[in-house]
Amino acid sequence: MAVCYRHPGRETSVGCSNCGRPICPDCMTSTPVGMRCPDCARQRTKVHRAPAGFAGAGQSPMTYALIGMNVAVFVLAVATGAGLFEGGGTIYRDFALFGPAVADGEPYRILTSGFLHYGLIHLGLNMFALYFLGGLLEPAVGRWRFLGIYLVSLLGGSLGAMALEPEALTAGASGAVFGMMGAAFIVARDRGRDDVAQQIGLIVVLNLVFTFSVPGISIGGHLGGLLVGVLCALLVGALVRSRQARAVEIGVFVALGVIAAVATVALAPDTASLFGPR
Repeated sequence: MAVCYRHPGRETSVGCSNCGRPICPDCMTSTPVGMRCPDCARQRTKVHRAPAGFAGAGQSPMTYALIGMNVAVFVLAVATGAGLFEGGGTIYRDFALFGPAVADGEPYRILTSGFLHYGLIHLGLNMFALYFLGGLLEPAVGRWRFLGIYLVSLLGGSLGAMALEPEALTAGASGAVFGMMGAAFIVARDRGRDDVAQQIGLIVVLNLVFTFSVPGISIGGHLGGLLVGVLCALLVGALVRSRQARAVEIGVFVALGVIAAVATVALAPDTASLFGPR
């Protein structure tokens, strides 16, 4: 993989739209004709960069990979007996988040549940949001930071769902998506793009209103993912500004993920039958 021409230790898949030189997130300047390096943007000093708009597949490969994984799991679920519009089937009973099952030795549910969806509409809404937010966030922070924020937010959503509804059978990428919303808001504000931050903030508020207004939605999952996504973005911003090594960033993401996973398992109740209420 190419490395940034100004920061040789940083891998990147994004190139300047004018000269073609590879540039990392800290060196990108968003222009109407694509991402530009500082030289082509006539900026000789470090500036705050704006998150990219809708990026092509070459700039958001992790976003497309995650969408592909979610769609593939949904196709597998339908092929093994799940309904096209209501979910169900053995794959949901075996891999969706359910507190008593987690306590009974199935902790993998806190991760696998984030790739299951209750029907085509549920999947479509989450994947559209992931496409939009991934196109903004992934080019701005880099693919591996983006993946870290996504996965840790997913685990944060599982933690929130377990805290509020431990005996509900919960599934969906909504926790991770809310984490993307929170992270995108922080990154836009940190890069000086208050206009983008305001738009994302409005989207967050509207989705929270929807979360609290419509029955059957995992309030804990959405809130947990949102809060963890904000925390991840704040930590990433602080680490990048302090020029910490990539190993430190990886360690922070791993630590956050482990904490969220351990806390989720610790909150799992060991009562009720596997197919209890809901």
